[in-house]
Amino acid sequence: MNSFIGTGVALITPFKNDLSVDVQALENLVEDQITSGINYLVVLGTTAESASLNKEEKQLVIKTVVEKNNKRVPLVLGLGGNNTRDLCDELQAGDFSGFEAILSVSPYYNKPTQEGIYQHFKALSLVSPLPIILYNVPGRTASNMLPETISRIARDCDNIVGVKEAAGDMVQAMRLISQVPKDFLVISGDDMLTLPMVLAGGKGVISVIAQGLPAEFSKMVSLGLEGKPTEAYQLHYKMQQAIDLIFAEGNPAGIKALLSQKGSVENYLRLPLVKATPGLQQQIENFLKNFS
Repeated sequence: MNSFIGTGVALITPFKNDLSVDVQALENLVEDQITSGINYLVVLGTTAESASLNKEEKQLVIKTVVEKNNKRVPLVLGLGGNNTRDLCDELQAGDFSGFEAILSVSPYYNKPTQEGIYQHFKALSLVSPLPIILYNVPGRTASNMLPETISRIARDCDNIVGVKEAAGDMVQAMRLISQVPKDFLVISGDDMLTLPMVLAGGKGVISVIAQGLPAEFSKMVSLGLEGKPTEAYQLHYKMQQAIDLIFAEGNPAGIKALLSQKGSVENYLRLPLVKATPGLQQQIENFLKNFS
C-alpha cells in the first residue's frame, strides 16, 4: 500500500453563496493539490462536510474529483457509519471506479465496545471491494479504538491496510505503531502530531492544513520519512501557528477561512457549521502575510 505513504489531503467541499457545490473551485483545488506535490486525496471525509451533502451532491463531488484527477494520484473515498448492515450493503452495491481505498470511521454515537468495533470492521472487510483504512477519531465518535483492537483487526482482515489515527495521543500512537504488523500503515490524523508520528514509524498523514499549505507540509512529511528531523522540524515550527488557527473554531471553518484568504474558495459553510469569526479570520490573514 505504498500509494498511501506520505501526504494525503482531506478535501473540503467548496460552496457558492447560494450554498450549492462550487464545481469550478473544487476542480481548481484538486489541481493545486496535485501540482503542489501531495501524494493522494481523500474525498467526502469529515472535512468535506459530507454529513450535510445529499446523495446527488456526493455523486457530483465524486465525479468532479475523479475526472479532474484523471488517475494522477490515488483517491480514497470516505465511507463510514454506525449501521453496519447498511454500510455493508453500500459497499456491495457501490461503484467505486477511480478510487483505490475506502476510509471508514469507527462507529459513532452507538459507543460500541472494543469487540463491537472489531466485529463491525470484520464485517466490512468481508464485503469491501477495495482496501479499507480505519479512522480512529474519538473526539467525534465518542469511542476510542485501542491499539490492541486495531492490531487484532490488522492481523485478521487482510484487506484492512491502515489506520488514520486521530486520538491526539502520542503515547497511544507509539503503542499502536509498535503493535501492528510492519506492513500496516499508521497514518496521522492530527496535523500537529504528524512529524513526531512519522519519526516514530508512522507512514504519513491525512491532513487538513496541507490543503492550504500543500508544498510546505508535503515537504515536511517527506523529510520526516527520509529521516531528516532537523530540516523537517524547521518546517513544522514554521507552520505550527497555522495548525492552531485552523482548528481554533472547528474544522472545516478554519481551513475554509485560510483558503478563502488565498483566493481559492469562497468562505461558505452549511449549517450547523458556521464560518470562522472575524477575529480568527484576521489572525489567519496575518499569518499568511508573514508566511514565506
